Amino acid sequence: MSPVCAKLRPVANQGRRLLDRVLAGVPTGESPLTHTEHQPARPAQPVPWPSWTPSPIVSALVERGVAQPWRHQAEAAELAWSGSHVVVATGTASGKSLAYQLPVLSALTVDPKATALYLSPTKALGADQLRSVTALGVSGVRAASFDGDTPMAERDWVRAHANWVFSNPDMLHRGVLPNHARWIRFLRRLSYVVVDECHAYRGVFGSHVALLLRRLRRVAQRYGADPVFVLASATVADPGASASALLGADVAAVTEDGSPRAGRTVALWEPPLLDELEGENGAPVRRSAGAETARILADLVVEGARSLAFVRSRVGAELTALGARRVLSEVDPSLAARVAAYRGGYLPEERRALERAVSSGELLGVATTNALELGVDIVGLDAVVVAGFPGTLASFWQQAGRAGRTQDTDALVVFVARDDPLDTYLVHNPSAVLDKPVEATVLDPTNPYVLEPQLACAAAELPLTTESLASFGGDAALAVVEDMVARRVLRRRPNGWYWTSHDRPHAEVDIRGSGGEQVVVVEADSGRMLGTVDHGSACWQVHSGAVYLHQGESYVVDELDLDSGLALVHAEKPDWSTTARDTKDISVVRELERRDFDGVTVCLGEVEVTSQVVGYLRKLPSGQVIDSVPLALPAQTLVTRAVWYTVSAELLGSAPSGSAPGGAGLAPARIPGALHAAEHAAIGLLPLFATCDRWDIGGVSTALHQDTGEATVFVHDGHPGGAGFADRGFNAVVPWLVATREAIAACACPAGCPSCVQSPKCGNGNDPLDKAGGVAVLDVVLGVVGERRHDARHGHVGQDRSAATRP
Repeated sequence: MSPVCAKLRPVANQGRRLLDRVLAGVPTGESPLTHTEHQPARPAQPVPWPSWTPSPIVSALVERGVAQPWRHQAEAAELAWSGSHVVVATGTASGKSLAYQLPVLSALTVDPKATALYLSPTKALGADQLRSVTALGVSGVRAASFDGDTPMAERDWVRAHANWVFSNPDMLHRGVLPNHARWIRFLRRLSYVVVDECHAYRGVFGSHVALLLRRLRRVAQRYGADPVFVLASATVADPGASASALLGADVAAVTEDGSPRAGRTVALWEPPLLDELEGENGAPVRRSAGAETARILADLVVEGARSLAFVRSRVGAELTALGARRVLSEVDPSLAARVAAYRGGYLPEERRALERAVSSGELLGVATTNALELGVDIVGLDAVVVAGFPGTLASFWQQAGRAGRTQDTDALVVFVARDDPLDTYLVHNPSAVLDKPVEATVLDPTNPYVLEPQLACAAAELPLTTESLASFGGDAALAVVEDMVARRVLRRRPNGWYWTSHDRPHAEVDIRGSGGEQVVVVEADSGRMLGTVDHGSACWQVHSGAVYLHQGESYVVDELDLDSGLALVHAEKPDWSTTARDTKDISVVRELERRDFDGVTVCLGEVEVTSQVVGYLRKLPSGQVIDSVPLALPAQTLVTRAVWYTVSAELLGSAPSGSAPGGAGLAPARIPGALHAAEHAAIGLLPLFATCDRWDIGGVSTALHQDTGEATVFVHDGHPGGAGFADRGFNAVVPWLVATREAIAACACPAGCPSCVQSPKCGNGNDPLDKAGGVAVLDVVLGVVGERRHDARHGHVGQDRSAATRP
């Protein structure tokens, strides 16, 4: 690395040059690159301003550097202005904001009484879009924020005077709709609702937001408004259908991107195996994606390249920033201060300061969670490093799209694989990343675990009617309402169903599906609030003895009180990290679908999963385990949906086991490890076919399950009632299991490792695991089920995950 940080001069082959500089720091003998590809620049397609755009708005935009709109911006704006709901689904930095700014600003200028609402999945993005609109200085536009960070003293002014409110689904749910009578001025003239980054609304969160938007439309119509919805999305499969499912109404789609795009060099990178280290049960270990990313980020900062590193977890983001600082401090101590971490859980003032530093270039390198994928509108960076597949191709390209300054200056995107079955599969199958279409979003607004709380909120806002139930899911909603009447939660009257309690239900409804209120992390000695953790994740992340990281400082948890939602910590710099261990049981509630084969059944149904954190491991940075510490934490029960397959004892007894003499079947003693290996790998590869995230799914395997009477492998959704992921697995069982078998068999390790069958979150410590047996089980199942055997590459490529469940 060069000891001097110089400002980069734009050059056409800058992406390749940066990659060469990063590779120069790779030790001799290592070959981390598995594939590189250059994606050419794309020219802009400008068009004239829409004829209906008021001249002050055109002038303001031209002054801000927007000479003309691009084709997709004008097309989406025309549809919205004509009264059609529209979704614009184009790439990162394609100027989607202008597509909704044009009709909204025009409406607010033409009609001084008109109002508009902007919704985004993160407060950071909402704040950034508010700054963008305010900077235009359009006369008569009174834009204001209304979110959890808005001081109480300002909220009354927003209700009374703002005509463009910037908020998020959480605040709409808790602050606006339950108090809609106080928002009459705003709601009766509501002309437009902007739903930004709508591809983020998937799974349980997306299902809640879909019903929340139906509640908003119902309340607005109560006051005489029928707003036009303008949705903005990263590129997704069939955006019109996805947006229509989210809104509950027909939505036109604009998908042809007319914006210019810089060329990109995309590199797929697999960290090397470490000969001197062994993981659990003697498995080979790769250098961690976080450590590799920290070194790459440091190299990029030394070269003066403005860079983002996207890391999968909050802890990972902190550790990556620390690692990059450590490397930089040995080269030029002044550079270490130009690297920081950014993640959820920071206090508002900390987030804002970091966002300003990123936008201004004061920070050259930032290790972040996906908080900046949908966060501040920073584009034109020199490089992006994606540490671990982010869950969907849509997210991957959203993150990658942050790189690229101009059409004439190439950027660098590096995908660093984790030691994980899906990541390993992707870096060795480049077409699965670079050539496949992105996924469709998965949501299920008829999930009764989502419908019931949303209908309760809707009834507390306005009495439910037969007509309104049609928009909430028809027969599915009626069944839920009748059950609520039977339990006296609702009361039936001639003109509808009424909420029976004096207390509104909104505060008890968690639309993000995190399982309750946030747990607050507090430094015990000073009483200083450090951050928050989802209630459902607390037992795993802030149990007693856990190491908690915040802005580069480490703390050890003294006490976790789930009843009060409080985790007390003290500052400490231990040389070890912690990993929670849990136990899990699963029982079948009812089968919904079933396919019978000769000795194999494949089922989809409802299950009850009981999990409990029972202890944690303390590990050195090398991966060596120091000790195992027991914990006494409460069990958590989850009723959800699962896909499972059973295999008869006769088939397992005839399975060609690879290592068995003469091709004899699996011995009974090997069956638990074989099923366990097949389960772990199946969980890792399901995201190729379902739009899910690591914590969205889990699994259980057993040689004899009490409900099926046979050897069974379960893969289940990690949210109450399910989120559609198990259903995708059931419908794609053959290509899914083919990909699973391929991933295990192609791994070069002798007996199983994190790249094929080990899971870092396994509650049993990855014991027993039988890699060859896992292949044998899948061979048997596919031999029976798979006359229709498909090439896994024909499946729907998308995501990554591992075994443990966190509600």
